Amino acid sequence: MNLNTEAKKGSTYDAIVVGSGISGGWAAKELTEKGLKVLQLERGRNIEHIKDYTTATLPPWEFPHRGWLTEEEKASHKVQSRDYPYSEYNESYWVNDEECPYTEVKRFDWFRGYHVGGRSLMWGRQSYRLSDMNFEDNLKDGHGCDWPIRYKDIAPWYDYAEKFAGISGSIENFPGFPDGKYMPPMEMNCVEKSVKQRVEEHYKRARIVTIGRTANITENHNGRTACQYRNLCSRGCPFGAYFSTQSATLPAAVATGNLTLRPYSIVNQILYDKDTKKAKGVMVIDAETNETMEFYAKIIFVNASTLGTTFILLNSTSEAHPEGLGNGSGQLGHNLMDHHFRCGASGRAEGFDDKYYYGRRANGIYVPRYRNMGGEKRDYVRGFGYQGGASRGTWHDNIPEMAIGGEFKDLISTPGNWSMGLGGFGEMLPYYENKVYIDKSKKDKWGQPVLAIDCEYKENEKKMRVDMINDAAEMLEAAGIKDVHTYDSGCDPGMAIHEMGTARMGRDPKTSVLNGFNQMHEVKNVFVTDGSCMPSTACQNPSLTYMALTARACDYAVSELKKQNI
Repeated sequence: MNLNTEAKKGSTYDAIVVGSGISGGWAAKELTEKGLKVLQLERGRNIEHIKDYTTATLPPWEFPHRGWLTEEEKASHKVQSRDYPYSEYNESYWVNDEECPYTEVKRFDWFRGYHVGGRSLMWGRQSYRLSDMNFEDNLKDGHGCDWPIRYKDIAPWYDYAEKFAGISGSIENFPGFPDGKYMPPMEMNCVEKSVKQRVEEHYKRARIVTIGRTANITENHNGRTACQYRNLCSRGCPFGAYFSTQSATLPAAVATGNLTLRPYSIVNQILYDKDTKKAKGVMVIDAETNETMEFYAKIIFVNASTLGTTFILLNSTSEAHPEGLGNGSGQLGHNLMDHHFRCGASGRAEGFDDKYYYGRRANGIYVPRYRNMGGEKRDYVRGFGYQGGASRGTWHDNIPEMAIGGEFKDLISTPGNWSMGLGGFGEMLPYYENKVYIDKSKKDKWGQPVLAIDCEYKENEKKMRVDMINDAAEMLEAAGIKDVHTYDSGCDPGMAIHEMGTARMGRDPKTSVLNGFNQMHEVKNVFVTDGSCMPSTACQNPSLTYMALTARACDYAVSELKKQNI
């Protein structure tokens, strides 16, 4: 891949894309394919497909600490090391918290990856459409502002995104769970099939169990090789079997000859021209030299991830925009949301001891939302889905004490008990007081002020968790699972790594930052299509929606550019 990673100082382009994660990669692909000369700016290092996935094929014994973190790594990654995503297996993909601090007014786990590809290299890959219900909930129950679009507006773009990214899944024809353009689904194992059958019979298909819809391809696609069932996705996939910037959108953008990618480029602010009332470019800090420079373009797509984007916009102050670029509504930085999870139930499955499964499927099962639908009303609004699966334990379960001899050999070659679990993913409401703002009392490695985050779950989320726990146990018991136990491991915002909402779309410029095409109400040549644009979270994993919104916004932006409207 011949990639131009050197951009001349002061150069002018048709478009600038800030960020190279899921939405930034899509923006670069769409804009270059439409003929625009695009500069893509990434604040971190370059990671080249295959070559730089240095741990992708290493066996466990070749890691000095067998996947565990050193005390030094924990010290420099105090936030990243709070949960499982950060490990020795992909340690280099996660941000150094000492170099990139932030202020936690209340606990918020901000998991970040600063490199080409961003979190598209480490994401969980679950890919679901939002439904009509999700686009209408805000208007119906009065929380947040009304979405400026409906399902019919984005449906063709979901089709487009799914076909290019490669999403495997099964058609279910279930209310509030729109079907899409899928590759053949991964197979459920014997216990999951049994649970599916019993749950759907017990609830007369008012609840369903389906295989996860995942951005792992099950057939070769666009030069990418089908999933090998290694389940080592978070290290980077040398087969290109899951969707990432490196495996999919970046090669497409490079193939046009219209892309300039510049790593180590921290966008500090967007430059505003008060005469034209448009953005004229961006100011960049070179992450290696600390030198500042400016780049110019006709349109700018800001895709630096929800909180990264919001920092840039808040930091882009001028006489015309004293509170941040496009912040006449006062909503920029507010309405921060994340999903809440880490609660549910699990138990033991009997009667399948003669069965096993093949490979390490990089996917689980999914139960779509069924609460507060069809006229039902709980003591909370919105709802939740479940992710989970069944597996067999290891031989350790069967050995009360270490032994020697033939019996020991038989035991260690016999798998343990089957278990089945369901973990809830719940919707969080948009609250104005859940916010971020710039804290000028603290600086990062490059001398920039930092973001302060003040966010918490409230009563609606807490009430929902009761159902998330109890329903999981009820379903497992209805499916014949034994020794079912419930759990609530506690959850703080940020942990689901689905942060959204701080530059929301809306119909009214007085209450929102962006219009229905992800275009700033006040600055017509600036578009935002990452998670910050979301007026609500639904309970589904959001990345597929970012892909579809980005493709749609690029189509609109280029059309408006040709009409000389921006």
